[in-house]
Amino acid sequence: MEQSQVSSGLVARVVLIIAAVVGLLYFVYLARQVVGLLVVAVFFAIAITPAVNWIERRRVPRWAAILLVYLAIAASIFGIGLLLVPPLVSGVESLSQDLPGYVQDLRNNETFKEYDNRYHITDKLEQQAEELPSKLGQAAGTLQDVTVGVFSRFVELFALLVISFFLVRDGERMLGWGYRQLSPERAERARTVARDISDAIAGYVFGNFAISVLAGLVTYITLLILDVPFRVPLAIMFGFFDLIPLVGATIGGILVGIVVAFVNFPTGLIVWAAVLIGYQQLENHLIQPVVYGRAVQLHPLIVIVAILIGGSLLGVLGALLAIPAAAAVQAVVRDWWRYTRGEGALAIDQPP
Repeated sequence: MEQSQVSSGLVARVVLIIAAVVGLLYFVYLARQVVGLLVVAVFFAIAITPAVNWIERRRVPRWAAILLVYLAIAASIFGIGLLLVPPLVSGVESLSQDLPGYVQDLRNNETFKEYDNRYHITDKLEQQAEELPSKLGQAAGTLQDVTVGVFSRFVELFALLVISFFLVRDGERMLGWGYRQLSPERAERARTVARDISDAIAGYVFGNFAISVLAGLVTYITLLILDVPFRVPLAIMFGFFDLIPLVGATIGGILVGIVVAFVNFPTGLIVWAAVLIGYQQLENHLIQPVVYGRAVQLHPLIVIVAILIGGSLLGVLGALLAIPAAAAVQAVVRDWWRYTRGEGALAIDQPP
């Protein structure tokens, strides 16, 4: 009788735990956008904390140090915009002036004439031009959707900055309260894991920035050799896109290649493609493994697999957060392995 009561109680407890876990997972799924925003806010807060601490040591209040870091980031983005937008506008104007000449040269090309007679390319282009006014309404609707999307992203960005502000300002106090709820041994383990995760994220941010600076320098030198105008903004644009793992360099390379094709075709385009492919191979197989291996202490295979999984789940955002997430998992696994073997307890019991 007692065994049946114990077994029934155990079954009921297991059922309740499973139901609670399922309910929690379903709640996380419903609030996935908010959860994702919180994850990004935590990552951003940890990334800027070293800069905030450096400014705070100069006798600046912590809240003011956070605002100064925000202003520095905004000024950097605004400065990049000032470098990129005017040359791009000038390039578009120049292209629009030269476009009739390009079209005339294309019409005089014997190969194009042959394909035009076979596939009626010109007739199709004229038909699309005639249908353009009827598509303006659809374009207006699309523009409205884009405007709403930009506004919603602005709201999310503002919420991200506010959450990160409070995390950076009060993060140590929150963690301290959490440590006090644990036993001394568990609190020390939690501090070690948190320190490892923080160091990994800071190292990842610094390493990614260093790799992007190197990519921008390679781009600038290549464009200087090819005598391509707007070298500085194009190099900055390529370095900015290179911040995105795996696909960033490819996207930036294609955009720069379009400019090179208009300026120096086909020799310049061939040279740029060769440099881009060579640099990507060098970056993916040598630079990134060395930099991330020292900064984040992750094996190159883990880095590649983590980026692929993160990109497939969350796109570009997942690729950006993949390496810090993998480093966090590694820190937890390392802690579990250390303490299951008794190494952590011995280290804590030993006098300093």
